[in-house]
Amino acid sequence: MARETKTARFARMHEEYRILCEEIPAPQCALHFSNPLELLVATVLSAQTTDKRVNSVTGELFRRYPEPEDYANANIEDVEAIIRTLGFYHAKAGHLIGLGQALCERFDGTVPQTMEELVTLPGVGRKTANVVLGNAFGIPGFPVDTHVMRVTGRLRWRTDWRTKRSDPVKVEKEICACFPPEQWTDLSHRLILFGRATCHARRPDCEDCPLAATCPSFPIA
Repeated sequence: MARETKTARFARMHEEYRILCEEIPAPQCALHFSNPLELLVATVLSAQTTDKRVNSVTGELFRRYPEPEDYANANIEDVEAIIRTLGFYHAKAGHLIGLGQALCERFDGTVPQTMEELVTLPGVGRKTANVVLGNAFGIPGFPVDTHVMRVTGRLRWRTDWRTKRSDPVKVEKEICACFPPEQWTDLSHRLILFGRATCHARRPDCEDCPLAATCPSFPIA
């Protein structure tokens, strides 16, 4: 098989994304939230667990701690009791208290709207910041999670697809360079939803995959 040129790969990426847009016309964030603080907290809690599990505890959490100062003054054991079903709940409870304190001390109790400021908060990395920027503030962001890494690798949307431990920041930059900023948030959502529904980690549903005709990895044994 002839090596795919950069121009051909770019065209294929956009055709495959066009198909994903048809398959997933209205992607949405799977985490439940009603304001930027709730989304920030939920995303911090989502590390190493599922969105469904996070949603099962945030209802009570948001009722008990509606403002940053509530987290700042919380008893860590009370927070742990609410989020105990989540992985790493002790560390996450500490992050939430530290998060509340940082927001009160440095940001006047308001969730910041820049990548540079968000990543200074306890428990917040670049992926979390991108989730908040894109979904709470409508600022272009491209969260790279395990689904995005897997799908972009199998589709060979990125040049390091052979690498077992790719750098998420490099993946983010390479993929974002191929799409306009206004598409980044929904692009990430669609890749994540496609990864969950079809391009599974262990047994991808290649036979029913809408991208099978052009996927370089089809079929996956």
